[in-house]
Amino acid sequence: MNHKWITRAALALPLVLCGACSEPVDNAFPGYAEGEYVRLGAPIAGTLVKLNLKAGDTVAAGAAAYVLEQASETAARQQAQSQVEHAEAALADMRKGARSDELAAIEADVKAAEAAQALSRVNLERDRKLVADQFISRARLDQSTAALAADHARVEQAAARLRTARLGARSDQVAGAEKEVEAARAQLAQAQWRVDQKAQTVPSAGVVTEVAFRVGEWVPAGAPVLTILPPANIKARFFVPEARLGTLKLGQAASIMCDGCAAPVAARISFISPQAEFTSPLIYSKENRASLVFMIEATPNPGQAVTLHPGQPLTVAP
Repeated sequence: MNHKWITRAALALPLVLCGACSEPVDNAFPGYAEGEYVRLGAPIAGTLVKLNLKAGDTVAAGAAAYVLEQASETAARQQAQSQVEHAEAALADMRKGARSDELAAIEADVKAAEAAQALSRVNLERDRKLVADQFISRARLDQSTAALAADHARVEQAAARLRTARLGARSDQVAGAEKEVEAARAQLAQAQWRVDQKAQTVPSAGVVTEVAFRVGEWVPAGAPVLTILPPANIKARFFVPEARLGTLKLGQAASIMCDGCAAPVAARISFISPQAEFTSPLIYSKENRASLVFMIEATPNPGQAVTLHPGQPLTVAP
């Protein structure tokens, strides 16, 4: 709404009401109803597939408003869910260590290495006696000694593998797997958010004043599909002369009157403009100071605000 035009009309209205009077009738000031609209749009573009509301509907907060096509976002959410499950399974596998069959195989390797070591020990003792009786060469004894050492190393290696399998993955591997789970869950949350944005709900109770798109139309990202006017967002704007500005203060009670209103609407002053809405082109003087008016806003009680309509002429008495 053009405030300058409203201001000029506001200045002229007292003259119409009381001729050459310099003060408004009964200390009431002219104004109009103003609405702060809530425009409901989605941050993601898409085709409008469902529209639950129409202009003129009175809706409650949280009511379903509209749905955009969401096949791509739903598929992305399913993929993210699968990635979370995969990462969680890998982490659980690391934490529990090797499976029972793998442990059994490693235990069998340990037993085989121990048996080979026992045989090498027996062979070494026999070869020592044979060398002492000079039945075999010293080189054969050296070979038996080396074989026992090799079999002992195999036993130690197999035992270490068994201990590692029973303990599970190292702590740094587990920590890395935990980070992968966190990343997968974050991707799932992002995918779910995109799905949710395609199905909008009413943020606050009010009246639907405009529907900008129809089912089947492409809705650009951020474009408002519905416009809603909550009762709490309706207010009265009126204009007072500079001489009366000092008598008004924030929170002061006021009465709003309009044509067709059964009774005055109770309100409180919620805003006082710091600047004049209309200024004379002449230098300020005692004569032209009366040309200054300041815009004041009064917020009506929510229960009575529904009786006012944006653009409606009002008279406000603080």
